[in-house]
Amino acid sequence: MRYINAYLRTIKPYSPASHKIWRVSPQERDGILKLDWNESTMPPSPLVNDALASLLERPDFFRLYPSTYNAGLVKALADYTGLGAENIQYFASSDSLHEYIARTYISPGDPVLILWPSYDNFRLTAEAGGAVIHYSELGRDFAFDEEKFTHDIMKYQPSLVYICNPNNPTGTFIEPETLERVIEADHDAMFLVDEAYIEFAGESANSLVLKHDNLLITHTMSKAFGLANFRFGYLVSCGQNISDISSIRNSKNVTTFAQSAVIAALSDVKYMNDYVEEVCAAREMFTEKVNTDFSGGLYAYPSRGNFVLLRCLYGSMKQKIIAGLEERNIFVRNVSQSEALRCCFRITIGTRKQMSRVLQALREILR
Repeated sequence: MRYINAYLRTIKPYSPASHKIWRVSPQERDGILKLDWNESTMPPSPLVNDALASLLERPDFFRLYPSTYNAGLVKALADYTGLGAENIQYFASSDSLHEYIARTYISPGDPVLILWPSYDNFRLTAEAGGAVIHYSELGRDFAFDEEKFTHDIMKYQPSLVYICNPNNPTGTFIEPETLERVIEADHDAMFLVDEAYIEFAGESANSLVLKHDNLLITHTMSKAFGLANFRFGYLVSCGQNISDISSIRNSKNVTTFAQSAVIAALSDVKYMNDYVEEVCAAREMFTEKVNTDFSGGLYAYPSRGNFVLLRCLYGSMKQKIIAGLEERNIFVRNVSQSEALRCCFRITIGTRKQMSRVLQALREILR
């Protein structure tokens, strides 16, 4: 034990969802509705497939390290976000990016404040580096309480504040103007806003990085763009922050496959927007149906992500639903990082056709 990092000796690991889908054949996989990791339920733009096929025609690139700075990729990201190239840097997933942020802005013993309950992997990342974690709980029905959160920032004087927006798993969304007031409350803290699901919310806070040098916003191509297997994330911030984090970034960690796939996906934003529109329609349909058809024991919280948090009347009902859905080849996420989630589970939203299948399964289980 004495050889291990002292901060890991009592740390609570992050609990990923089941990955049983990878234990079955591709043929069996076609019948599974995987709604536990908030991935896209549809393939990415066909242009991604075309881009990867063209790479395979040039096998010489296999033996080479990837481009360490792909100017075309940075320009595509800058055009998509409406920012300058100096405000962009890309990484091998937003999780990897969070690790770089923790190494850059958190020293052992530093207080870190997390809006809670939220994505637990960032808690693990910060804690593994010696951060002291504090939580600011969301309000009743997981609503954001600006006054309470600002009070907690003043109370804990954090070096870094983590806000997932829209928040995973609650679906809570903080409007950019509200975020700006919160950021202005403490100029000594660095604010990390994780916008993994922002395409489904429709209003990014990206432009705020041009006004506030204590703001980092992270994005992923895993959700709306359907590129989860490529592990690609990117940061938007002021030029100085980009420079600071880039100084410790391993520049060869984003594969040529990932770089090519992202450029292709960004050249077909309409495809992504059409998918997002379908998911948002399915989300509203599913939420309304749950709260109408199962009003006696199941409640779906409003959400701005590609997922919905559901609360069961009691804990054993939650286990019955999760097991019953799995028997029908539908996988959902058991959330347990907070006592407030004890009777809750989270379900990724797919298309209206896919969510109709889920609703039918729920009717059978709760009959």
